[in-house]
Amino acid sequence: MRSFDYAAARATAERAVEAAGAALLRERARGFATQWKSDRSPVTSADLAAEEAILAVLASEWPGCSVLAEESGATAGDPRAVWIVDPLDGTRGFARGGEHFGPLVALELEGRVIAGAMGLPMRNVVYSAARGLGCTRNAAPIHLRTATAWSDATLSVGEWSRLLRTRYATAAIDLARTCASVRAYGDPASLAMVLDGVADLWIEAGVQPWDLAPAQVLITEAGGVYTDFAGLETVRSSDALGGAPELHRHALQRLIVGL
Repeated sequence: MRSFDYAAARATAERAVEAAGAALLRERARGFATQWKSDRSPVTSADLAAEEAILAVLASEWPGCSVLAEESGATAGDPRAVWIVDPLDGTRGFARGGEHFGPLVALELEGRVIAGAMGLPMRNVVYSAARGLGCTRNAAPIHLRTATAWSDATLSVGEWSRLLRTRYATAAIDLARTCASVRAYGDPASLAMVLDGVADLWIEAGVQPWDLAPAQVLITEAGGVYTDFAGLETVRSSDALGGAPELHRHALQRLIVGL
């Protein structure tokens, strides 16, 4: 296995996301079939086409790595490195004609995400980052919005329904009640709002590692702080909190105290 090149990993994540985005738009244009998994979540032919496109890029550019993909599961390889793949984050919205969907791809090295990318194909936007190399939006460097007081902040929520079914529901409601405004676009758009400076803090819960895969490196390389609700910097938990350091600190404290 070759040594790990962070810039090369970021480039691979970008190409994988771009390939998946193109597949998603093709499937959307010509029509797609929808089925239902055992947990009653939808999966479409677009999910499968996008995952196939991502896996083809990874097989070509990073042979021998392990893969954890939403639709095809885990593929064993180098135990140090795992590509985490969500070919279509926001399948439910996609299936109903929404626009806030996109692919997520990240490389986790020895438990830490070192590179990743997120696409919003309907907007022709790709966000990418690698450790020590910054965060970009369509190749242009981006930084999180300068922190403001919580009472003036905008909170971006991934999925309210999942968040409100967790033990953090009361604290999350208090955060929403005490900030200036709340946006709940869900899917990749909820994270993109913070990366674009439209919102100040992103909160997500009740999800899988592939739903969070690139968020850790995107937020931290854009100058923010990313953790789960226990304060751990991992995408292997079912929840995530990311944004400017001061606002992240305030929200994390409220979540922990609220238990």
